[in-house]
Amino acid sequence: MALSVCCLMTLAVICITHSLAITDQLHRFKRSDQNVPGSCGPVSRQSLFRGNSNNFTVDLRMPGVVPPHSDSYLCMAFPVPTNQEVYIVDFTPYASMDTVHHMLLFSCQTPVSTSGYWDCGSAQGTCEDESSIMYAWARNAPPTKLPKDVGFKIGGHSRMSYFVLQMHYGDVTAFRDHHKDCSGLSLTLTTKPQPFIAGIYLMMTVDTVIPPGNIVTNADSACDYTSYPMYPFAFRTHTHHLGKVVSGYRVRDGKWTLIGRQSPQLPQAFYPANKDVDIKYGDTLAARCVFTGEGQTSKTYIGGTSDDEMCNFYIMYYMDKKHAVPFFNCMKTGSKELFQEIPAEANVPIAVPPNLMHSMMHKGRSDLHDMAPKDAAQNKDQDLHLEQVINWPQGPLQLGQVSGLAIDSDSNLVIFHRGDRYWEKKYVSLISFDSKDRYQQKTLGPIQQSTILLLDTVNGKILKASGRNMFYLPHGITTDGNFYWVTDVALHQVFKVSSDGRDQILLSLGEAFVPGSDHYHFCKPTDVAVDSENGNVFISDGYCNARILKFSADGKYLSQWGAGYSDRRMHIPFRIPHSLVFLPDRRELCVADRENGRIQCFIAETGEFVKEIKKEEFSGEVFAITYSPVGDGLIYAVNGESPFGISSPPKGFVISYSTKDIIDTFQPDHKDFKMPHDIVVTNDGSVFVGDVGTKAVYKFTSEKAHRSVKKAGIEVQELEVEAYVQAKLKPEPKLKSEPKIERATVGPQKQTVPQIQKMVDGDTEKTKAAVKPNKDQSVFPVVMTTLLLVPLLLVVIMAGFICYRKRNQFEVKPEPTTVGGILGKLRGKAVGSLNLGNFFAAHKGYSRQGFDQLSTEGSDQERIEEDSSDSENEEYSALPPPRTS
Repeated sequence: MALSVCCLMTLAVICITHSLAITDQLHRFKRSDQNVPGSCGPVSRQSLFRGNSNNFTVDLRMPGVVPPHSDSYLCMAFPVPTNQEVYIVDFTPYASMDTVHHMLLFSCQTPVSTSGYWDCGSAQGTCEDESSIMYAWARNAPPTKLPKDVGFKIGGHSRMSYFVLQMHYGDVTAFRDHHKDCSGLSLTLTTKPQPFIAGIYLMMTVDTVIPPGNIVTNADSACDYTSYPMYPFAFRTHTHHLGKVVSGYRVRDGKWTLIGRQSPQLPQAFYPANKDVDIKYGDTLAARCVFTGEGQTSKTYIGGTSDDEMCNFYIMYYMDKKHAVPFFNCMKTGSKELFQEIPAEANVPIAVPPNLMHSMMHKGRSDLHDMAPKDAAQNKDQDLHLEQVINWPQGPLQLGQVSGLAIDSDSNLVIFHRGDRYWEKKYVSLISFDSKDRYQQKTLGPIQQSTILLLDTVNGKILKASGRNMFYLPHGITTDGNFYWVTDVALHQVFKVSSDGRDQILLSLGEAFVPGSDHYHFCKPTDVAVDSENGNVFISDGYCNARILKFSADGKYLSQWGAGYSDRRMHIPFRIPHSLVFLPDRRELCVADRENGRIQCFIAETGEFVKEIKKEEFSGEVFAITYSPVGDGLIYAVNGESPFGISSPPKGFVISYSTKDIIDTFQPDHKDFKMPHDIVVTNDGSVFVGDVGTKAVYKFTSEKAHRSVKKAGIEVQELEVEAYVQAKLKPEPKLKSEPKIERATVGPQKQTVPQIQKMVDGDTEKTKAAVKPNKDQSVFPVVMTTLLLVPLLLVVIMAGFICYRKRNQFEVKPEPTTVGGILGKLRGKAVGSLNLGNFFAAHKGYSRQGFDQLSTEGSDQERIEEDSSDSENEEYSALPPPRTS
């Protein structure tokens, strides 16, 4: 009896131990797949394309790394997940500038390592053979989608068998909370052959020295192009904190054509290039970075640390499939004679609004590890489209011809209108102006109504009315602190007027009713702009003269200039410079050259021509412009009825300053513009248009949460949350494996297990390489253990007592209960990583380390077996390594 009881006890103990061991492993497996502090939590995401058997997504992630020191460069290699040729058509980054300084993606055939991540800041770099840069990211840059029919070719016969993801971790203090980094990116690939192949042309300088205290230091590079035609569709700039502006150009027959220009302190995304540029044999490609050494106490060199500088201009292009070359580079300095002809805009810094810098620096990394990429439905294009606010203003406004609009310092709307006065070329039997531009209706006296109205922009309520008995034929208005600057085309004068309602004229320029073209007379002046920094005043003059005049704040004449041109043979004078806007972040002045249907911009200090924007959509006329410094700058414009008889009604335009592309058009919902005469934009993005023909003011807003800018065939999405990390903790080792999915641990290196996501009827169904226990299934061992625990305790006590009394001892050696013994072992395949080319290494006395750091960044991916899934869309995900004890 005693022997039977003891045997029963022993069997019970073995059962409990075995059950608890399995339960513990299942519990640890379940826990490892949840968010654990200091680890990379799970992310559930769906393929970006549903129901399309050609497309799939590859996720490349760092496997929960902690950089050992500041300016660490860590790389990881991933095999291309198919043996056939495939094409990358979309890049989606998941990283934050608070953690990652920059990220590069390379492709090559032989990475330096295929066994986990490695330090690629050392001499070994990224790839043993030639590598190509495919993507670059920094400063919370948004996703990039390639144009239709364009893709980066990899796999198959492309000689690109591996991806290498390189991460530059600038400041290691970001890891004081001991979190592990799983930054990386997702690639959308297609098996559908693309007729055009994308590539990267990298222009960079390697020997620039920035002296301390030097206000401006230029870093120039230029190379002759000697290959088949290529077509730039995107560009990216990269410097560190001393860079102010980076510009790239094509030079053909002595003419410089802008490819792209951007501040490197803004999100370092691939932005749309000038769509009118192509590159062919014999052209020269040139780039300039403008640095400042102000505030520095020592020389700054080009190098790989965050205390050094870099000067990079990336061109993303496509070529015909037959002649495609995946990568070019240019590190030649270029002749001084060549860069003497570089356009002036290349030397003008692009200011970054402090509020934008603040928002970029504080986009949360605190919850980064718990954040998942948004559902594909949420990532659909969200166009920036302005729509009319129908119920604005809430009450009626008694307006005459609305000639001018402005926004004051309190964000209120200022309306300048003509009351009961009209400007007509023929008005019954009268003519407003004679052949010598002298006003013919002086006897009517000044307008008796209040010509200046101050409105609340929210509801349109009139806050203040002024300007009675002052003006004869109002035209343009702008604000300067607590003052208004206005023009009167009948008086041929410009006035500075108090805005307190007392109608006090503080300064007048020109002679009443006397037209002229010298420094002290105007002829129907149209508009005024004020330099917010020094108070200088710019006047567009006007209907008879074709010039811009510049005065000091106290009315002293300073200078004047006419229309700009980039080719003397194509010099076209102004034909009614009708509207002005000062660009405070660029220190430029832009002009709406009405009858030439173009916008021209100049350096405000010197009057030097910078650029011209002219579009067929303008239908030959541009009446008014305004500016917002959002992003890289937006110009808002309105045109007029076409002088060429085109029936399209006037409309508003939103234009990218940097690319000159039209982002959006807008017009009233229920009736067309008749003659939109002026336009302004508020800080919150509300747009107001004043119409002379309809005697009305229209309000337009956009309430979209996201913005998608479609230009030059490339799509740049700016998301509310620009930094994501997708990574999953791998289950504890020694779990039961599925057939044909392998894992290996190589020394101390960290390895990952692939994850496949199957799309079934639009829902995501996960099939993991390791078996994940069902929640209901895991309940059974717990219940059994609970039911057995109480009676078994009694049995143990009784058996112990009996055994003691009988002095019989039973020695039990249970079978091994480790997960390895129970569930078996897994085998695996090592994977590799990649580097930017070795041509940097041997350059002039600079260490290879710095340049490899510049061009190597990595992440980890294991190969998916061909027959592991039969779903139409598959997502290949790399999981982080197991947690160490």
